Amino acid sequence: MAFLTHFYAFLFYFATFVLVAGLVFKIVQYARTPAPLKIPTTPAPTTRTGVVLRMLREVVLFESLFRGNKWTWIFGWIFHFGLFLVTLRHLRYFMEPVWFPIQLIQPFGIYGGMAMIVGLAGLWARRFLVDRVKYISSPSDHLILALLILIGLSGLLMKFVFHTDVVEVKSFFLGLYTYNLRPLPADPLLLLHLSLVAALMIIFPYSKLLHAPGLFFSPSRNQVDNPREQRHIAPWAKKLEQQ
Repeated sequence: MAFLTHFYAFLFYFATFVLVAGLVFKIVQYARTPAPLKIPTTPAPTTRTGVVLRMLREVVLFESLFRGNKWTWIFGWIFHFGLFLVTLRHLRYFMEPVWFPIQLIQPFGIYGGMAMIVGLAGLWARRFLVDRVKYISSPSDHLILALLILIGLSGLLMKFVFHTDVVEVKSFFLGLYTYNLRPLPADPLLLLHLSLVAALMIIFPYSKLLHAPGLFFSPSRNQVDNPREQRHIAPWAKKLEQQ
């Protein structure tokens, strides 16, 4: 028991460090990457307020995906919304007392887990059934989808079939904040679930999952369509002009 507790404590400290450090590194890299051309995807907003609204629609509604492929949009939106509910539901394991809005979301989080599986199954099926998608799919695409599905399935199994002591699980994670390690239940399904989550945290900054923060740095989305009103000069080009 003591070995498992220390092993998983180290695993989550390490996974959190890799996740945070990797995200910071990639975000700084994105921010420093020059955009030498004015290339917003038209029809594009002509004001900064319009750009903000466009980004909001992309983040919440997946507007461009809806225009591109309705089936992919349906399964993608179902998965992401389900993941959002599941994430909110899991916040109860990291806070004491639990905020009232998080208490209200608990029943919906269960349905969110089911929605996750349905959305991921649809997204994975298209990589086998749609020839043009199958052609460009790499082993990493399939492994990431399999990892996410296994996380969802193991979580639902713990809820409905193989129950675990959630009080001890919460105590373990709260103890990580203060370096006061508390026993972690040795349930095999729980350990598998936590291992998969840690693996997801570690690979997140170095995989296609990085599209989450990367969206905000896409010049085809975050630029104002005003090339006639204002000349666009990349920062590195400005330095050359000054010389």
